[in-house]
Amino acid sequence: MSCPHLLEVTQSSHGVLEGHFLHVFRDTVLLPDQQIAVREYVVHPGAVMVIPVMESKSGEVRVVLERQYRYPVKQVMIEFPAGKLDPGEDILACAQRELREETGYSATQWAHAGAIHPVIAYSTEKIDIWFARGLTLGERQLDSGEFLDVFTATPTELLQWCLNGQVTDAKTVSGALWLQNVLSGNWKLQWMTTTATVPA
Repeated sequence: MSCPHLLEVTQSSHGVLEGHFLHVFRDTVLLPDQQIAVREYVVHPGAVMVIPVMESKSGEVRVVLERQYRYPVKQVMIEFPAGKLDPGEDILACAQRELREETGYSATQWAHAGAIHPVIAYSTEKIDIWFARGLTLGERQLDSGEFLDVFTATPTELLQWCLNGQVTDAKTVSGALWLQNVLSGNWKLQWMTTTATVPA
């Protein structure tokens, strides 16, 4: 979308903090009314989220979810599997890796649903959303210092948790919207079969 009358033009940029994978900047910008303002923001390497879908022989649909303690908000959160991109990593390879490492599941079919920018006011973070099906359970490969529970729920349960405030993670709420529309047939996915393996 081109809206040149809304653009802010960078005048200077200063690195405030260089963390393990997050970098904080403070920029001076020229506003559309020619006034000067300061913008502080976090540069993020990008991430993926996976919506793993299981369908039983009877037709019951369940999704794979996680419970994980998130230190900044001091809460155990319900989330879809997700993780950040490694430098130069392909987004599908990242989705496959994160699903296997965090849940133990691998999938034979994948579909790229779209992307979200979860915190546009202060971060460059972009999360690519993938659906996965044809799941096979193996061993998890959690990172050092990573602790989480894996469980399944019905789409109805997940939507109820979003409604009553049990699920407040932005990417998972967005994923629930995607899931609802995909299952209803309103939003179509282009599935692809892959035999790609995730390195141990």
